[in-house]
Amino acid sequence: MLVSREWLSQYVSLPDDLTSVVDRLTMSGLNHEVSVMVGSDERIDLEVTSNRSDCLGHIGIAREISVLLKTPLSIPQPGPAATGTSLNDVFSVSIECPDLCFRFTARLIRNVKVGPSPDWLVRRLATIGIESVNNIVDVTNYVMFECGQPLHAFDFNRLSGKKIIVREPRSGEKLTAINHMTYELEPGMCLIADSRGAVGLGGVMGGEETEVSQATKNILVEAAWFSPKCIRSTARKLNLHSAASFRFERTLDPHQIDWASRRCCELILEVAGGELADGMIDVGEKPKAADPFVFRTQRIGQVLGVPVAGETTCRILETLGFELNQGKPSGTFLVKAPSWRQDVTREIDLVEEVGRIYGYENVPSNVAVPMSASVRSHVDRVINKIRNAMTSLGLDEAMTASLVPEKWSDAFSPWCDHAPLQSSQPMLGVLEKASQNPGAVNLLRRSLVPSLLEVFRINEYKQNAFIDLFEISRVYLPKSDGLPDEPLKLGMVCEFNFIRLKGVIESLGMMISPDTIIDAVPCDQPLLDITNAAELKIGGKTLGWIGEVSAAGKSTFAIRRSASIAEIDVTILVDLARPAALHTEVSLFPPVSRDFNFVVDESVRWSDLARSVRSAAGQFLESLVYKETFRDPQRDGAEKKRVLLSIVLRSNRGTLTREQADEACQSIVERCVNDHGAALLA
Repeated sequence: MLVSREWLSQYVSLPDDLTSVVDRLTMSGLNHEVSVMVGSDERIDLEVTSNRSDCLGHIGIAREISVLLKTPLSIPQPGPAATGTSLNDVFSVSIECPDLCFRFTARLIRNVKVGPSPDWLVRRLATIGIESVNNIVDVTNYVMFECGQPLHAFDFNRLSGKKIIVREPRSGEKLTAINHMTYELEPGMCLIADSRGAVGLGGVMGGEETEVSQATKNILVEAAWFSPKCIRSTARKLNLHSAASFRFERTLDPHQIDWASRRCCELILEVAGGELADGMIDVGEKPKAADPFVFRTQRIGQVLGVPVAGETTCRILETLGFELNQGKPSGTFLVKAPSWRQDVTREIDLVEEVGRIYGYENVPSNVAVPMSASVRSHVDRVINKIRNAMTSLGLDEAMTASLVPEKWSDAFSPWCDHAPLQSSQPMLGVLEKASQNPGAVNLLRRSLVPSLLEVFRINEYKQNAFIDLFEISRVYLPKSDGLPDEPLKLGMVCEFNFIRLKGVIESLGMMISPDTIIDAVPCDQPLLDITNAAELKIGGKTLGWIGEVSAAGKSTFAIRRSASIAEIDVTILVDLARPAALHTEVSLFPPVSRDFNFVVDESVRWSDLARSVRSAAGQFLESLVYKETFRDPQRDGAEKKRVLLSIVLRSNRGTLTREQADEACQSIVERCVNDHGAALLA
């Protein structure tokens, strides 16, 4: 933000040497970049953060100086005299897109004389790098740089139909702006139009058709309140940025619109003559007062670490424009923020305001600030537990980008059938160098697996010996209506085979919740080998997918080594996780181990057989371990297989007797026979 010393002195008294002033501004949050002399004036360059839109005008900077130097602030109170026929009788404004334009005001000045601006106006604008155009345009610029509220002047006689319509552009509609360039407009932009068509792009730039010229006699002065999001996206899409759009992209003071309009008309009457029509058109939403919030003065000392007297605290806040109403207990206030401080909504914001004005340099570097331990959420604790489990199981953590090319997105998307979301700003550089023609990298990922497979490929290309990776991050799942879901997923890509990776996931499940039983159901995913792929379920809910990458999948991602993938829904693990670590006493009594060799049909899944064994073994079952599968068609018949498993039985109350162990084993055999037609081999 460039400001003029001469201009600032109109509102606040300044010392001869501004060094101390700019130093105080820097310490209070308006960093001083450089100061240079421009003729007899001094240009001061201050860095204004995006939350301080109130300082995008000279009055805002003067208000800060007034508080810091404890000197009076003088703000002009415009009161232009109006005469003649009311504007409302000869002109109208309608807003058809209230979500893009919240409020629109207009005043009419007749019989102006467009010409050069007076020296004082030209000089002040020149100090801040603004070239003079004519007295009308210069005044609109002057008021914008004075208070931060952009304005625009239309040639009233060139507005067709004597009305303005604020709407979205129609298909194929174009605008030739005052920079003499033509822009193709899109729905979602805020268009200012008359009965014939576009005359301006709201909050960004006016149109050439109605710009003020030497022939202009009557002008319509616009002051409006636009959606910051709309202005930001419009300026970026068209690559059309202006001093007005820079301000509208931030949250301006909606209460200053009328002041800016009156100030602009007053100055136009002063430098260009004319008569101000009676009345003002004011359509749209009226600004509301800020909601009050509670402020406790003792929070100053607790946060800053140094006590600040209550009187000093109140003086600072009141001079900044805050309204303080005494509450109970003593030292508690109900505070209303001034309209120009849209960024202050909480008690901690007021602590920051007091701190920066009181002076952070007055806070000793070794001050003891009271600290309170923060508590991690349940989700954070579970994620940390998952991360520790994965690294302890031999996997390395990876971090990948959220954007992927279409080829990857189509390769694996088990969670969602909807088309992926597309980013308007593709990611450039990294993937183009790493991959062979990945295409436009502009789709939000629906799975972590494709990105991890690319990391696998890169590590394979660099001949790394072990490539076992995991990532915990969000995916983006579009829905038919509303915002997309952004669930946390755990993705894995490694050189383990199917059985070993399934063991990793089962171990993870037991670390999260010891009683977790994960079922594996056959699935058909194009990326995976159909003979070694499964959908994982817990209690009927889909936990995720696991499988070995098929030959076609390896070709898609240009990998040569055998690889397995898995993707897990972290939300289910969070729901299963116990909030505190639990332990079970180790039994002092000896275990009993038994092996079973069942002959079952080829179609019997291990998960179903294991479920039957667990159900039948009863309370003494300590562990169940799969050993191997063997096929002998000559002895057992076609479509038969032998499944060897081992169980451990143990009691916490005493040594198991032979009868107790035999009873449990007999129950297992009977259940497997009944459920799966199994035959036990001796």
